[in-house]
Amino acid sequence: MHATVLVSSAGRRVGLIDCFRRSASAAGIDLRVLACDLEPELSAACQAADRAYAVPRCDDPGFIDALLRIAADADVDLIVPTIDTELGPLAAAAQRFRTIGTQVHVSPVPVIDVVRDKLRTTEALDAAGVPVPWAIPMEAARAASDQVSWPAFLKPLSGSASRGIRIVRSADELPAEPDEPMMLQQLLVGPEYTVNMFIDATGSLRSAVTHRRLRVRAGEVEKGRTERDPLFRRLAEGVARALPAARGVLCFQLIIDESAGPRVFEINARFGGGYPLAHFAGAEYARWLLEELVGLPSTAHDSWRAGALMLRYDAAVFAG
Repeated sequence: MHATVLVSSAGRRVGLIDCFRRSASAAGIDLRVLACDLEPELSAACQAADRAYAVPRCDDPGFIDALLRIAADADVDLIVPTIDTELGPLAAAAQRFRTIGTQVHVSPVPVIDVVRDKLRTTEALDAAGVPVPWAIPMEAARAASDQVSWPAFLKPLSGSASRGIRIVRSADELPAEPDEPMMLQQLLVGPEYTVNMFIDATGSLRSAVTHRRLRVRAGEVEKGRTERDPLFRRLAEGVARALPAARGVLCFQLIIDESAGPRVFEINARFGGGYPLAHFAGAEYARWLLEELVGLPSTAHDSWRAGALMLRYDAAVFAG
């Protein structure tokens, strides 16, 4: 049994590639892992892949055509995106990939449209009964600053990797001409968690693995520990209700605020940077995706281990 997976915008995702390889071996699948990036010669994950390709930026009009060529030439069975900004283009082009026999690990366009807009995310979660922080567009906050509870959290509507976020203490600190649409969000203080979710091809939530974000670097967990609590499973079920068309791997972030309690504030409809910790704890989402891909019986479960600890460190890949 054979499969070819292409990891897109691979960057530093060596750990994700390792998870796919270990999962394939355990499932008896002969796996070939390809990777692509803007500069594959400078990508550790591209160096770790069986073959690497250069592609344009994901906001370039030629990005999808480049992936289609790779998928056709290399008989790619599954494309796995790793950054938020490529989800929209890939979701919109999913049918074009299906026509050449390639699946894309991405939820449908309506799901991506919601999760890529943090205000729409808040509205969708709130409508599904999921506790969320208050959030308003920046200009609305400027116009009614006396009604805003300061300090607040300023962030881009479609930001990721902690880009452009900061605490503001009054309307005077709001940028006069931001480079992109911004929003204000309730400032939450308390422990932060990520919940990794696996929703199977039928729409059933099969697993929800929580880790506490003990240390974060550039928006990605550096040190984390899995924790099991019925609260987190209920929140994951609420996220699934809010996004009934979501499929595959997603993750969301929450803070248990010292005054307001749990508040979910972000959803990433892809493998999160901390996924290798969930995999180590026994929730092998990479394997379950491969099983769906090749038609094997699913081994998906929710019996992962609490107390699994991840301590990331810097390592080097050498080439040449």
